[in-house]
Amino acid sequence: MNYQYWEPQAETMPRAELEALQLRKLKEEIGFALRTPFYRKRLTQAGITGTDAITSLDDLRHIPLTTKNDLREGFPYGFLSIPLKDVVRLHASSGTTGVPTTIYFSRDDIKRWANNMARCIFGTGCTKDDVFQNMISYGLFTGGLGFHQGGEEVGMLVIPTGAGNTARQFKLMEDFGTTVLHATPSFLLHLESKMKESGVKRENLIIKRAFAGAEPYSEDTRRRIEKLLNIDVFNSYGLSEMNGPSVAFECQCKDGMHIWEDSYIAEIINPDTLEPVKDGGIGELVLTILCREATPILRYRTRDLTGFYTEPCPCGRTHRRLRRITGRSDDMLIINGVNVFPSQIEEVIMGMKEVGNNYLIVVEKDGALDRLTVKTEVNTDIFMDDARPLNTLKEKIAKALQVSISINPRVELHENGSLPVSEGKAVRVQDIRPKDV
Repeated sequence: MNYQYWEPQAETMPRAELEALQLRKLKEEIGFALRTPFYRKRLTQAGITGTDAITSLDDLRHIPLTTKNDLREGFPYGFLSIPLKDVVRLHASSGTTGVPTTIYFSRDDIKRWANNMARCIFGTGCTKDDVFQNMISYGLFTGGLGFHQGGEEVGMLVIPTGAGNTARQFKLMEDFGTTVLHATPSFLLHLESKMKESGVKRENLIIKRAFAGAEPYSEDTRRRIEKLLNIDVFNSYGLSEMNGPSVAFECQCKDGMHIWEDSYIAEIINPDTLEPVKDGGIGELVLTILCREATPILRYRTRDLTGFYTEPCPCGRTHRRLRRITGRSDDMLIINGVNVFPSQIEEVIMGMKEVGNNYLIVVEKDGALDRLTVKTEVNTDIFMDDARPLNTLKEKIAKALQVSISINPRVELHENGSLPVSEGKAVRVQDIRPKDV
């Protein structure tokens, strides 16, 4: 196979050169970090008052871990290292408390992000001759704009459709000759199931490959999408705290995701002991960003469970490969690519006087897509034969949840005392989606 590289020298440099580059960039990033209110205090407490305190990559372990909670507590400007007038964009993700984690970008940060995304996209075999249909959410979510700017950097024709509306997606594919898609794996399966219903014939489409991400999925699911749509599907990995997509991506070999080590330092730790995991072992991924000046983040606990491949990739890239993400070390749910915390749902429904004390969150499959149902008891005085007040309450709960979690859930109202009660710690979530094996 003839492998193509966006930046041949950077992607295939010897490990010794790559690690020397990491050390230089780490010192620069610490310099940025020391300008922020959060890290100025945190690093000083750890005895790191300047970049000369770091003399090797081994010194990284002296830097305290950073958590999502730290980012929330630093909201809004505790992690900003440059003047606000030099910031050109922000992205944000919601959290359990309603306080978002906010990431700022300078103009150069955006350029570096776009270049890394181009490296990812080009490395799968795409060229400027491709037509790229980006079927993922835009806005504060990093996935939409991240892939969009990477596609433009490669020189592809980018169609910013956003998520949903399958009939319109098919029409655009046919009208403009789309060759590359980006979507959640569940939406790609949904597309296939709706193809016949929409009167679309696969032979009239010229799609060749798709990028799948934003939610975990198995190798069996990847193979099913590839077979049903007759395309190549490539895995991607990213998170908003680390510039969203572009952290790691599969090459044409489709055997593990290359993490761009000239932009990130990756560690795998035991999530309980916080000690390093042996090479090749599974643990929690910890990331330090090396390509962003506006919001430096050091040793960030991603909560994602994975490991490194130890053998080199046939493509010739020297950047290590991540294994497929096997799960998370916390309780976050990923529903059709959207991160949802059970506590967000509890915060909404428990703030309503009409709602009782017991509720249940059910996540299941509805065809290829996830379906969220929130079951909640109501106070005795509202549960009556007249359906009108019940329907009004259901609509009220559904709208409030949609605002909080960006998903339109099903809402079921139950008589007080009718939902199961667990002894000990309450079981609030039933995720009955088929488990990937």
